[in-house]
Amino acid sequence: MAREAGFGLTEIVRLTGLTRPTVHRILTALIAEGLVEQKPATRRYAVGEQIQFLALSRPRPSALIAAAETALTETARAIGDTIFLTQRTGLDTICVARRLGDYPIQVLSLSVGDRRPLGISSAGLAVLARMGEDEVRSILGANAPRLAAVGVGIRQAQSWVAGAKRLGYAIRDRGLVPGTRALSVAISDRGGQVIAAVTSAGVVRRMSQARMEAVADDLKACARAIEQALARAG
Repeated sequence: MAREAGFGLTEIVRLTGLTRPTVHRILTALIAEGLVEQKPATRRYAVGEQIQFLALSRPRPSALIAAAETALTETARAIGDTIFLTQRTGLDTICVARRLGDYPIQVLSLSVGDRRPLGISSAGLAVLARMGEDEVRSILGANAPRLAAVGVGIRQAQSWVAGAKRLGYAIRDRGLVPGTRALSVAISDRGGQVIAAVTSAGVVRRMSQARMEAVADDLKACARAIEQALARAG
């Protein structure tokens, strides 16, 4: 859910595919737990204050974050731009870690906890590029209303996915922030299932073709290091 503006009840019904009474019942329960709040002025629903404390119940970081820690830090240092780790969850990706580089202008297009539907961001495209055509078609079809809301059609998303398959990495020439460019490489678990992506985002003037290829190589090395760390962890 949006952190600040939130969503109206009708929007949540449309996005979830659930009935209005079911959505209202779930929201009421979440509000009671402090996980969702309803803004008095707009009657829209947003993330509640108690959501931040859920992470404290975990005794240690997730296996993915633990496996990625060293590789993310080293890659951010090598590239100089912001590095994001996003994990696939259902029809979305969610940012689970972020590391800043040392270039004076950092692109902070995502915060930890931000969610995007598969088919929009370079991370989502990289994840989709590791899937079979039927699964890609199914996911893009399910996300079609959300893609359309930001001006992306299914054919456009399919074209981006096809490009990512050819290149071995995904690229969005216009990142989530105007004037930026983002590259992503997918990460698979030890069973070969795609589970996440690592992304570098930088200002366009730093992203010449030669540099993009170098950044892609660094991201591929980062993804391999994370996959190897996951395999060692079992």
